[in-house]
Amino acid sequence: MTDKNLYIEKAKARLDQWEADIDRLKAKAEETQADSRIEYQHQLEALRAKRDEARRKLREAQDSSDDAWDDIKSGLDKAWDSIGKAFESARSRFK
Repeated sequence: MTDKNLYIEKAKARLDQWEADIDRLKAKAEETQADSRIEYQHQLEALRAKRDEARRKLREAQDSSDDAWDDIKSGLDKAWDSIGKAFESARSRFK
């Protein structure tokens, strides 16, 4: 398996994990009182936007040529770090 394929498989697994996190946070938000629920809904919207951004970046990676892979990987790494931090921040707020 090439580095690109391995990276993409790991990225897909991370997206699946983030999707599960969003589902858990959504369930928790539905159990809260109205004022808190609004804040949770905003957080969930932000997480969904980050998740969608990650999906777009992953599609770019999948569609890239092997020659362009190194350039795309650098941008993808930055995006994944940003998205991961956003998820961690949201999780801590939901506790």
